[in-house]
Amino acid sequence: MEARHDDSVEDAALARRIMLDRDASAEALLCQRFLPRARAYGLRHLRDAAAASDLAQDVMVLLLEALRAGRVEEPDRLAAFTMGICRHTVLQWKTGDRRRLTLLERFGPELASAVGTAPTIVDKDKLALCFDRLGARERTIVVMTYFADLDGQEIAEELAMSMGNVRVARLRALRHLHDCVTGGAA
Repeated sequence: MEARHDDSVEDAALARRIMLDRDASAEALLCQRFLPRARAYGLRHLRDAAAASDLAQDVMVLLLEALRAGRVEEPDRLAAFTMGICRHTVLQWKTGDRRRLTLLERFGPELASAVGTAPTIVDKDKLALCFDRLGARERTIVVMTYFADLDGQEIAEELAMSMGNVRVARLRALRHLHDCVTGGAA
């Protein structure tokens, strides 16, 4: 998806407005321009509409953070920079999926008991499916809690959230896992 010269000039102008002036309207315009591209990239490489939408949102956050921090060295190549973020994020997710499956095989019974079920045999496929149904943030919090063994404060700092938000998100994630694994049974 090669950008035209006019597009790269306009992208560069928007990037400079964000980097220099913290212009919120420039951020909104930039998101309007790049969100559909990031979503299309996600659809092509992840083959899932929800994952593609999550990717597009994550990419926009990373792009705006990079611009605000002045980490974009070539604003006239913003389209390439954004697609690089897309590629890097998808690669991270796929690597994380492989790790997650390995971790579920190893720690599945412990995770199942943490969410309130204690079956003698854990249906790893069902647990993996339920885990996949969680939102990206909820999955991250569960992994950081049970696999990386981080406490609420460490997770809050890592994800730039309040401890209260981490607790609420973790509780919701565990409830969703419990309901999914048990079929909604209490």
